Amino acid sequence: MARPDGRDADQLRPVSIARQWSMHPEGSVLIEFGNTRVLCTASVTDGVPRWRKGSGLGWLTAEYSMLPRATTTRSDRESVKGKIGGRTHEISRLIGRSLRACIDLKALGENSIVLDCDVLQADGGTRTAAITGAYVALHDAVAWLATHRKLAGKPADVLHRSVAAVSVGVIGGEPRLDLCYEEDVVADVDMNVVCTGTGDFVEVQGTGEQGVFTRAELDTLVDLGARGCADLTALQQKALAG
Repeated sequence: MARPDGRDADQLRPVSIARQWSMHPEGSVLIEFGNTRVLCTASVTDGVPRWRKGSGLGWLTAEYSMLPRATTTRSDRESVKGKIGGRTHEISRLIGRSLRACIDLKALGENSIVLDCDVLQADGGTRTAAITGAYVALHDAVAWLATHRKLAGKPADVLHRSVAAVSVGVIGGEPRLDLCYEEDVVADVDMNVVCTGTGDFVEVQGTGEQGVFTRAELDTLVDLGARGCADLTALQQKALAG
């Protein structure tokens, strides 16, 4: 069965990473996975939360949101509803966990970094695009701290590994990489894989949406996701070198 956009089963969508997209944050990236577009900003604040003061450790957290018309129909802003939805909380925590896996909070010193990931346009894989773009924004924020001599350690010690993420799934019995929305909604199995630049795993989220999956299928999907993350890592490094 052909994919909606004609890609091979193990092929990423076209990926674009535009650094310094916004003029005010210490780090900002507009990342595109096909038609999915996410603005990732990294904001630096002196000091840490009250419960962290005096520890010598920094802090990093993340917030995720989606614009009202990022999807085919308009959704109400959560700020208007007066509460944050469970999905938003879940994705925010995933992004925060993923990025904390690549940073040494002691070398960061008592500084805080907030990663804001705002979905401008959604076509599947918004959380994986957010993680991949947030790493590049975080890299630039750490470089800003180094330039202003605010780090407790060397920049290379602060960001000691990279992180990228991609979705995989099974559609019509075929394992596929980087699902667009049209594939995601009909997937028998849906999974998100978060990897470091050296191929270690930070997190794997897998669900049998319309059925179950075997151990062999799980291994296939994890391997497919790891290869996709390796390709994304190369694109991150290319963007940072540029």
